[in-house]
Amino acid sequence: MSADILQRLSTLTLNVKQLGRLPHLSDFLPSSLPSPCPTVTASQVPALFREPYILSGYRPVQQDWRCYLLSLFQCHNESLNVWTHLLAAPVLLLLWWANVGALGYTLDVASMPLTLFLLSSLTYLFLSVAAHLLQSHSEHAHYYVFFLDYVGVAVYQYGCSLGHYFYSSDLAWRECIGMYFLPGAAFFGWLSCAGCCYAKARYRRPYPLQRKICQLIPTSLAFALDISPIAHRLLAVSWAQEPSSPFHALQIGCFFLAALFFSYPIPERFFPGRCDFVGQGHQIFHLFLSLCTLFQLEALFLDYARRRDAVVGTFGERQLWWACVSFPALFMCCLLTAFISMRHMNKKLQKAEKNK
Repeated sequence: MSADILQRLSTLTLNVKQLGRLPHLSDFLPSSLPSPCPTVTASQVPALFREPYILSGYRPVQQDWRCYLLSLFQCHNESLNVWTHLLAAPVLLLLWWANVGALGYTLDVASMPLTLFLLSSLTYLFLSVAAHLLQSHSEHAHYYVFFLDYVGVAVYQYGCSLGHYFYSSDLAWRECIGMYFLPGAAFFGWLSCAGCCYAKARYRRPYPLQRKICQLIPTSLAFALDISPIAHRLLAVSWAQEPSSPFHALQIGCFFLAALFFSYPIPERFFPGRCDFVGQGHQIFHLFLSLCTLFQLEALFLDYARRRDAVVGTFGERQLWWACVSFPALFMCCLLTAFISMRHMNKKLQKAEKNK
């Protein structure tokens, strides 16, 4: 009898221990699938993958692609860069759904710029997620996904321009630079993509100041033009007359904060190794950029609600259709630029491998 009781107590203790163990991702995956590899320190990955002042939390290179896909559920130094934009997408869609239901939105020529803005936002969010999730696989993958990330940024810039021009611009501003706005926005959007691709392909770590200049100057020019109708309205029109003005002000404020944290490695510069997983400047940049997009969508919906009946009469169907056609044209031009950049990098990497 005592032996039976001891056996039952032993079984019960084993079950309690099993219940007390927290489940791991590997518990829910088929045994044939690879598990994400443990993270390593900066000295254990090639220089290309090291970020200034981030000393640990790197994923090993040259693992199975599925390891990087499954690292979505792993804690590493890119986790928040992935999740900040991954979670922003459904929030954006929920905000869209709420506004569509309230306004009785219909897809027509007057609403196309608003729809393209949403599409451009989702494009940059998902390409950014793909870049940060997959870039650790290899040098080739690193360059390829970040070149595509720059395509997403350029497309988003032009999507913003379409919304600002058709829903948020005033007659006084359009009489001044309206004729040149959309062609200029398309050109600066492409230039932003080309400048970022060039800087990525041209400079190696440790990155010189010229790399940041190649990235920031075309992007800043694109933003200055894209935001000009909003800036004019905020300065020239009483905020009491425009319900969207506070949201436009918030989107500008969030963008400048995002640009600050993108440009400087803060706060990790002052706390090397302490922001490896949480608190990096690039993570904060992602957060403010996501907030900028959300405020922007809310502002554009308010402007659309006030002006949708006058959009076709003000701009004409022909201009609206040409603007919509130019969106995929810009996307293809940027995509071609990214592929040309990747072809150049492939030759460069192959030459470097032969010289080893």
